[in-house]
Amino acid sequence: MARTTGRSTARLTRRLVQLYVGLALYGTSSALLVRAGLGLEPWGVLHQGLAELTGGSIGVVSIVVGAVVLLLWIPLRQRPGLGTVSNVFVVGLAMDGTLALVGELDGLALRVPVMVLGVVLNGAATGLYISARFGPGPRDGLMTGLHQVTGRSIRLVRTAIEVAVVVTGFALGGSLGAGTVLYALTIGPSAQFFLRMFALPAPAGSSPVAAPAPGQAILPQ
Repeated sequence: MARTTGRSTARLTRRLVQLYVGLALYGTSSALLVRAGLGLEPWGVLHQGLAELTGGSIGVVSIVVGAVVLLLWIPLRQRPGLGTVSNVFVVGLAMDGTLALVGELDGLALRVPVMVLGVVLNGAATGLYISARFGPGPRDGLMTGLHQVTGRSIRLVRTAIEVAVVVTGFALGGSLGAGTVLYALTIGPSAQFFLRMFALPAPAGSSPVAAPAPGQAILPQ
């Protein structure tokens, strides 16, 4: 009994560590893409555009947008978890913290590697926090909720959301560029790789649960 309790505690601890390290890394990776100045991930384009419009920090805007999206879960009958609520706050705080530490970058010789690092870290962060299984991020739940309500495919719903987000963000002054294209092309395979890397072993006596496919579980923050 004591051994089982110890294993359960260790598993919960690992899940919590994965969750918060993953969310912090997600915010860090998004901030690196901002500093690289070569284009952001889809939701980052919207956050940056709204930050330009309101004069607020991009991290605070990310928190506000996450909270608004979470409110949309109510009519969609989605249930938030610890990871959902944590996602709203931790990612935005990590973004602003990283931006405060990392100054403006000069020259493509520095900005390109930082862009690539940001994209790779984003994939690793996605694998970490999704594998922890504490609930989807606000934007993930919006995608799956609309899928359930409309009956449209995950791929179609995700594409529609991201196109709307990018167009709106760009119109408000958000940054599109090589980083946006690189992110779109690589986040699926990258996230799938890291989901497998950070997958937790199934508890004793339970059947393994397959990790969600990137197209179903991942919606950039």
